[in-house]
Amino acid sequence: MSKKHATQSDPLPRLSVVVPVFEEAQSLRPLYAELREALCFTGGSFEVIFVDDGSRDASPGVLDALAREDSRIRVLTLPSNQGQSAALAAGFREVRSEFTATLDADLQNDPRDLERLMLELEVADVVNGVRITRQDSWIRIVTSRIANGVRNALTGETVSDVGCSLRVMRTSLLENVELSGGLHRFLPTLLRLEGARVTEIPVCHRPRRYGRSKYGIANRLFVGIRELYQVRGKIRAR
Repeated sequence: MSKKHATQSDPLPRLSVVVPVFEEAQSLRPLYAELREALCFTGGSFEVIFVDDGSRDASPGVLDALAREDSRIRVLTLPSNQGQSAALAAGFREVRSEFTATLDADLQNDPRDLERLMLELEVADVVNGVRITRQDSWIRIVTSRIANGVRNALTGETVSDVGCSLRVMRTSLLENVELSGGLHRFLPTLLRLEGARVTEIPVCHRPRRYGRSKYGIANRLFVGIRELYQVRGKIRAR
């Protein structure tokens, strides 16, 4: 995995934002422009860690250009497409701030919601977004709700929207969390097992502007069975 590191002399940022990227070349510049504006509440003290998960489009070139333009951008490049769990895990290992945020690269998450999420960390350790008005096809919404219901039923959880990637959390909680396979789908539950206080708030969800979704019925409903029972075993062992 290749990396573009911050130097040790750089001051620690107030917030680190981890963004997995897989073939989202058209979205990356507008996404960073939105992030830069939305993160003004940090006083400009932030870093954005883009994790390129083996993109075969123009994403690597766009990310390299953005990193040259702004030192607050760090780029990690995975040698091949390894999935969102691996991309997030790689990004989490590089975080330098006390707080970590995540969001998707496809512009459906609104970076302006990050400030509201951060405010909730005064009474919680993990704040998960809940997409109130989904801007997806009916089949994606239905399969997502079924998958979410199955996960909650088998884990005893009450997470309303585990598929929402927009969340903030205390970085220290991530140290003992394993994100192999497809365990990113269970991140709120895994963090709760580490003692985290998890809460949820409504967030904006926008129509997809570029490209296509990487998820369909098969990888929403039928993958992650092994991880589901793995998490269930962790819960029962506590």
